[in-house]
Amino acid sequence: MELDSQAGSYQELCRSFRWQVPERFNLAVDVCGRWAAERHRFALYYEDASGFTSAHTFWDIQRQANRLSNVLAALGTLPGDRVAILLPQCPEAAIAQIAICQMGALAVPLSPFLGPDSLEHRLGDAAAHLAIVDATTQPGVQGLRHRLPRLRHVLGVGSAAGPGIRPWDEVLEHASAHYTPIVTAAGDPAMILYRRGTQGGARGALMAHRMLFGKLSAFVCAHDFFPQPRDMLWSPGQPAGAGDFWDALLPTWHFGMPLLAYNGTLDAVKVFALIEKYGIRNAVLWPSLLQRMMQRVADPGTVYDLDLRTLASVGEPVDPALWHWARDKMGVAINGIFGPAGLPDLVGNWASRWPASPGAVGRAYPGHRVAVIDAQGNALPPGEVGELAVFRQYHAEDDPLPMLGYWRDPEATAEAVVGDGWVRTGESATLDGEGNLFCQRPADDTFASAGYRVDPSEIETCLRAHAVVANCAVIGRADELGGTRPRAFVVLRPGVLGTPELVRELQRHVGRYLAPYETPKAIEFTAALPLGASGEVLRGALSTREMQPTACTEGGMKGRQ
Repeated sequence: MELDSQAGSYQELCRSFRWQVPERFNLAVDVCGRWAAERHRFALYYEDASGFTSAHTFWDIQRQANRLSNVLAALGTLPGDRVAILLPQCPEAAIAQIAICQMGALAVPLSPFLGPDSLEHRLGDAAAHLAIVDATTQPGVQGLRHRLPRLRHVLGVGSAAGPGIRPWDEVLEHASAHYTPIVTAAGDPAMILYRRGTQGGARGALMAHRMLFGKLSAFVCAHDFFPQPRDMLWSPGQPAGAGDFWDALLPTWHFGMPLLAYNGTLDAVKVFALIEKYGIRNAVLWPSLLQRMMQRVADPGTVYDLDLRTLASVGEPVDPALWHWARDKMGVAINGIFGPAGLPDLVGNWASRWPASPGAVGRAYPGHRVAVIDAQGNALPPGEVGELAVFRQYHAEDDPLPMLGYWRDPEATAEAVVGDGWVRTGESATLDGEGNLFCQRPADDTFASAGYRVDPSEIETCLRAHAVVANCAVIGRADELGGTRPRAFVVLRPGVLGTPELVRELQRHVGRYLAPYETPKAIEFTAALPLGASGEVLRGALSTREMQPTACTEGGMKGRQ
């Protein structure tokens, strides 16, 4: 990737940009293997909730990855096979990613917070033949094994143990630390990323090894010509979330730089403490977390010894007050990064190079050609509402960021590309004359919550399965911390009374099947939902409607029916 640091304007940056993706390229070799010979070069600092810490060089990571590759091969893993990673931020998650990709197999990183239905769908759809779990994710996988005939092996990290689970430490201890990576083309598949936001549930986006290059433009811009001396990055995002572990790890390691992995509960004080303790220079934090930090510590510079150089934000819009607080009290401008499902790191801001336009999510990062298109794939003029799309090529080179297609779904893949090469995103948007992007409501009613993309239809399906629910609708509503949480409007069956206990029962019901961030924070019992002429729920009417006196929240009911 070539990004001209001497370019004097946004237009010059885009004009001079070149991808320069090699024909042969392996993700694992690029981000770890080529640095492993420098035994002093640190790759990862780790801390968990108990206070345990460890430090790992690229040499350490590569030798463990080689051992794991040999173990996977002995268990029958072949190029193209799918291996699921259900781990939090930890060294083993990084080792697994390297081991799988250097074999030519496909890594399938999954959120540790998935409910059983979502987990079964992803493991079954990917036809994963092996899963790597820890003590937290082991019960969910074990409970589904009888329903997943293709899942033949499970490796357990740490204290994960049980029938049919092979202990990570034990199997790696006896494996060889030598492994020769296979040769892969840059366009060969490397990962399947499941993202919410598609009709009928999550689809797997098939990503090539070259997608790493596609991430670099946004990464280097948002972190102001990363890397600089003493740079060290941290993003608390979990796998498969906004700003997730892979979005931080892969670009950071491409440049041979270290990052922090933390596995534990975060509050505002802990975030500040970790940034100070490890001398974090580059952070990726979502706005709702930054809001909590601002509310808890109004002037962090007087409390903590911070050395932040850059701060990026993902998943949600950045409030102007929050942006000014970060600039005035922490000395960094927040560069927001925006990317729809399957196309992260597409659009954003770079405060030192182009001004943020009020209300906009940013401009296309150099290397990506974006437009707002109509249903036929025609680019619309500035100000007209259409669907955000990215062109498959940039300056006659293939843009490495777009997915290869949807996993095992040729029809959806064909529908994702329109016109003469525009890849649809599902995001409703407008562009102004300077290239600033303004997002409207997502075309599929999804919304971001706690850094994750939430599909309300999955929550609605879960609620309707409860015996007392006749109908329901779910939307995203802003909470008191500046984030977005699911809120449900529920029509009860005749004779059923809406009570605080029923709210808690419905929340427990959703929590049994879906992730915690999908559990409605508030539930309103209503006599009817607003419907359109064709019987569809008018979510816009719900979005503008204040919670009624019959609304219930996690703390109880605000009134009775």
